[in-house]
Amino acid sequence: MTTPIHRLTDLKLPLDHAPEDLRTEVLSYLRLRDEQITRIHVHRRGYDARSKSNIHFIYTLDLTFSADVDIALVASLNGLQATPDMAYKRAVSIETAQALTARASFERPVVIGTGPCGLFAALTLAQMGLRPLVLERGKAVRERTKDTWEFWRKQVLTEESNVQFGEGGAGTFSDGKLWSQVKDPHHLGRKVLEEMVKGGAPDEILYVSKPHIGTFRLVKVVEYLRGEIERLGGEIRFSTRVEDVVLDTDSAGSHMLRGLRTIDVLTGERQEISTSHVVLAIGHSARDTFEMLHTKGVFVEAKPFSIGFRIEHPQGVIDRARFGEAGYYAGHPDKIVEKVGAADYKLVHHAKNGRSVYSFCMCPGGTVVAATSEVGRVVTNGMSQYSRNERNANAGIVVEIKPADFGADAVNPLAGISFQRELESGAYRLGGENYFAPAQLVGDFLKGRASTKLGDVEPSYKPGVLLTDLTGSHASPALPAYAIAAIQEALPAFGKQIKGFDRFDAVLTGVETRTSSPIRIRRHVDKHPLACQSINTAGLYPAGEGAGYAGGIMSAAMDGIKVAEALAIALAKG
Repeated sequence: MTTPIHRLTDLKLPLDHAPEDLRTEVLSYLRLRDEQITRIHVHRRGYDARSKSNIHFIYTLDLTFSADVDIALVASLNGLQATPDMAYKRAVSIETAQALTARASFERPVVIGTGPCGLFAALTLAQMGLRPLVLERGKAVRERTKDTWEFWRKQVLTEESNVQFGEGGAGTFSDGKLWSQVKDPHHLGRKVLEEMVKGGAPDEILYVSKPHIGTFRLVKVVEYLRGEIERLGGEIRFSTRVEDVVLDTDSAGSHMLRGLRTIDVLTGERQEISTSHVVLAIGHSARDTFEMLHTKGVFVEAKPFSIGFRIEHPQGVIDRARFGEAGYYAGHPDKIVEKVGAADYKLVHHAKNGRSVYSFCMCPGGTVVAATSEVGRVVTNGMSQYSRNERNANAGIVVEIKPADFGADAVNPLAGISFQRELESGAYRLGGENYFAPAQLVGDFLKGRASTKLGDVEPSYKPGVLLTDLTGSHASPALPAYAIAAIQEALPAFGKQIKGFDRFDAVLTGVETRTSSPIRIRRHVDKHPLACQSINTAGLYPAGEGAGYAGGIMSAAMDGIKVAEALAIALAKG
């Protein structure tokens, strides 16, 4: 009989505790002898920095006891709960999948896109034996990385291979954050993390409270996932863009997916693929695909997203604000940042004009990166490596906007794309029309005057920045007036929460427009007979961030698994 495992939460230890202190503290807390606890597994380790004089680790532990322990009594006295079973369980058995693939009529499911959503959808299908075909408009991750660096260094943009397009998706050039606040009753997030560890991510992502791996390590993981998909019978075609969907349409206007038309973006060769089950994991910047789907009658609706700037401070300013003076000096083993990593933040301000301003995609010890995918436009994003040891901290400071702000309605649900493009083209002009980004010191931004020279904060954006006036006091504004006003109000408020946040020489770089997809491709709910399929196009499974169902690496990957399971169940039902 297997001994049950119980979870102990909220165990506090000092940052400098020795490894053996963990067991000692557990035994003391539970009042047990050493031999009565046979295993201690760290499920989660976070830290509490609310009191700068008493920053400490907080552990969640899974414990296994010896047979002589009255587990029910120990659990009741100490508030222990049974540890949930987090092992992944296939939605469709290998045997069922083998029966399906043996049929003469079997058509391989297709996955469009190799971001986190597409990769985990394809991996899930492959692990069930369904041999998915994966289509990616961009290049394999290492080739894509070369193209991206070429743009950053020489302003040579490859439209199908950049920060937005290519193996790994937009998340490849980010902080590699691996946490999410979405509900996860089936522990799909655990499966994502375990697969990443198999692919070379550090074991710590399984237990630290805010795991991340950074760009370079993420590249290795992406290559591992591709290899697993192919090893299990899947096929991946790079530089293959989906140009059209083949649909049957009934008298009521409902569609049935019958196939895809693709083009090899390198050779121009076109092909038609017969398929009736497609995971649409195209990411938030596949604007041409959104337009094609809307034209073909697939139901698309506008959704809110956010716009703003990237802000940069010395990382030490953030460390000192969060951890006190002891945390400021990185690189010393006895200092706090060495124990818990560079400090981050999360800020929100509700402005008087009714707009909410918040920090987005905060990257400790990182850089601001050029993230456009279209000629003549400037887009910013943030990125960090695993070490998070660059000079600056950066984050998006963004304002939520709603469909009414950009004129979207049922007739024109794609108005958000035009709105994004207008802002990105304006940033291109403000930056000098050479892919430099327009930038302004916070002090000048608050006073509505152009910046002419930098202070101590050196902007990290490559190709480079052009100092200007983002507010529009003397030229065209980089954002609508309501967004400028809300951010001008928010920055001093943030300065009261983090000392130095509104320092004069902090740098704002524009523009941040790709925070999330401007559209949602609505799908049926989980318990519907056509679960996860488009509400008016059977066989099409909108998924991930581009379809409006995720926001970040983890939530996108989890949604990919969920949609792949729904597709597999639909195949099994015939």
